[in-house]
Amino acid sequence: MQNTDLQNGFMLDSEHSRELFAYYGLAVYYGQALEQQLVNLILLTKMSQGKVVTEEELEELYERKMSSSLGQLIHEARHHFTFSEEETDRLNELWQQRNRIVHHYFKERIHETFSPEGRSRMIKELDDFKERAQELEITLQQYTGAWIAELGLNAESAAAWADLERMHAASLQAQRLNET
Repeated sequence: MQNTDLQNGFMLDSEHSRELFAYYGLAVYYGQALEQQLVNLILLTKMSQGKVVTEEELEELYERKMSSSLGQLIHEARHHFTFSEEETDRLNELWQQRNRIVHHYFKERIHETFSPEGRSRMIKELDDFKERAQELEITLQQYTGAWIAELGLNAESAAAWADLERMHAASLQAQRLNET
């Protein structure tokens, strides 16, 4: 491709590949956002049942649940929380698609990465997954927020919740640094 192709709206292969990888990253991110919201619902369930009383118990349960797979989290959340049939179907569909994306996507689709048309199809598929996962994540976030309000958790409790999420992120970062 020549420089004039950029002026005509065409992307260089390398730019198109970077776009594909960016969409892949967004798809994985929103898959993890779903996991986070399911962990939040499970923790709220345990708190509402009085099974988690101290901050230490909450931290320990949080760490344990964050190491669970998406499938395990969906299974556990469904035992404690009533999702509509449509939400259950969406969760299961996104779980299966997330697993394909994370574990097999490029192995199964490597040949498509060699052409602009193939990359464009992959980008559309990843964007579709991202949109559906984001939509469901927002729904779960709304359930979490409503439940926090229903349980009467105040701003201090919400701040402690945010601290717990930050501690987990810092723990993961330290773990990655130790592995290198």
